[in-house]
Amino acid sequence: MTVTKLQRETWGKKIDFLLSVIGFAVDLANVWRFPYLCYKNGGGAFLVPYLFFMVIAGMPLFYMELALGQYNREGAAGVWKICPIFKGVGFTVILISLYVGFYYNVIIAWALFYLFSSFTGELPWVHCNNTWNSPNCSDLWAFNNSLNDTHKRGVLHLQDSEGIADLGLPRWQLTSCLAVVIVVLYFSLWKGVKTSGKVVWITATMPYVVLTVLLLRGVTLPGAMDGIKAYLSVDFLRLCEPQVWIDAATQICFSLGVGFGVLIAFSSYNKFSNNCYRDAIITSSINSLTSFFSGFVIFSFLGYMSHKHSVPLDKVATDGPGLVFIIYPEAIATLPGSSVWAVIFFIMLLTLGIDSAMGGMESVITGLMDEFKFLHKHRELFTLIHRLDEKGCGGIYVFTLLDHFAAGTSILFGVLIEAIGIAWFYGVDRFSDDIEEMIGQRPGLYWRLCWKFVSPCFLLFMVVVSFATFNPPNYGTYTFPIWANMIGWCLAISSMTMVPLYAIYKMCTLPGKFCDRLAYAITPEHEHHLVDNGEVRRFTVSCSSLLT
Repeated sequence: MTVTKLQRETWGKKIDFLLSVIGFAVDLANVWRFPYLCYKNGGGAFLVPYLFFMVIAGMPLFYMELALGQYNREGAAGVWKICPIFKGVGFTVILISLYVGFYYNVIIAWALFYLFSSFTGELPWVHCNNTWNSPNCSDLWAFNNSLNDTHKRGVLHLQDSEGIADLGLPRWQLTSCLAVVIVVLYFSLWKGVKTSGKVVWITATMPYVVLTVLLLRGVTLPGAMDGIKAYLSVDFLRLCEPQVWIDAATQICFSLGVGFGVLIAFSSYNKFSNNCYRDAIITSSINSLTSFFSGFVIFSFLGYMSHKHSVPLDKVATDGPGLVFIIYPEAIATLPGSSVWAVIFFIMLLTLGIDSAMGGMESVITGLMDEFKFLHKHRELFTLIHRLDEKGCGGIYVFTLLDHFAAGTSILFGVLIEAIGIAWFYGVDRFSDDIEEMIGQRPGLYWRLCWKFVSPCFLLFMVVVSFATFNPPNYGTYTFPIWANMIGWCLAISSMTMVPLYAIYKMCTLPGKFCDRLAYAITPEHEHHLVDNGEVRRFTVSCSSLLT
């Protein structure tokens, strides 16, 4: 039975959609995470497990979400009209996107603050004669201790806080930058994909221009080739270590942006006959190539820093915010015309952050508007309320805590339930029929096997590993107190509990006996009339057999 497709806003141009998906998937983690993992885990050898997991899980899950959103033409919660009992996973991913927005906006505000600070003749983090420098500030470049202990130049005033229990008062400079970010994001999204699709022409393409410019400059620096060789050096013996494979699998899970509801939201605005298969191959491939390419840029400068200060590369190679807000700015500060290069670099960070933040916001907005239809008439007001509610919070300690818990195990759990719901309850065959109805081509055996068996097993493994290998967050030498970790776990569990809570709610509110309610809960809403007639496609177990 063909579902009647409702009229829905669509992207102005196909390229608007592609740039939006690429802009969301390619974020700051491509710059500060992948290159370091590649260097740490055997250089070029790391590409073996990375590409393996990309093929068996990354691309199939990416394709699955694009097809799911495009066929059902609703956000992350609304698409589960295909199997109502799983609707809770839609609220899980919406909640995760909301949590991530709380701290992601702060990163963008930091980038904007650094950008404004770069418009000077001499970069402010070069010397120690600023009013905000700590007493321990030194003009010597030191890499022998942790970032927290040595880099006391204090651009972000880290030295004024002793930990998450000592956050201090908001600084007007950073608060002002955060306000600017909120305004930019609001006017990028308030009219829907017609406006956001135009913004990504700048935010999604600018990083590639900047990365290319920085690479051309980086390879001319002394020591740059040593850094690139270290980045690419192949050590296949490292593939015998389980942690290398775990790092590769984790990177795949998070780098493509699967599980945030963004791909579902974006694809829901496609034309029904759009070739989502081709889009999945193109955009996921570009994401991986961008990660690999950014490594050349990062390690050319890290090799330069290693050479300039005669320290081992592993003393300057790091990942996370420390790379882009401490190590890289210090490297740029030593170049002729450093202010120009700093402006270029922070423009790249700004654009990388903005289009990813736009994707997360669109996931929440689309998901809730499709669930609560009256919001469609008030998108501008709803977007404004959402922007003010998601204004961002805290400094580096709050960021580290939220980054560790908000979208870690919970996002893996959400994608696992999503894959099980589609493959085992809605059914791979029916899902393949939907795709054939859209693009005129049925997914091959490879894709169906991945959706049915390989990807769910991979995700289950990742969830187990995530719990088994959990380490409390830390920043440099600072270890978070137990109460902070408890708050983090409450945050993670709050999103995961949406799945069982909604399933219980659904089973309690549906009519009939338990078996009837279960039949309704796992049958697509447009086929509920079949349940009334006892014809349930995905429910063949009788009540008597359940009781024996």
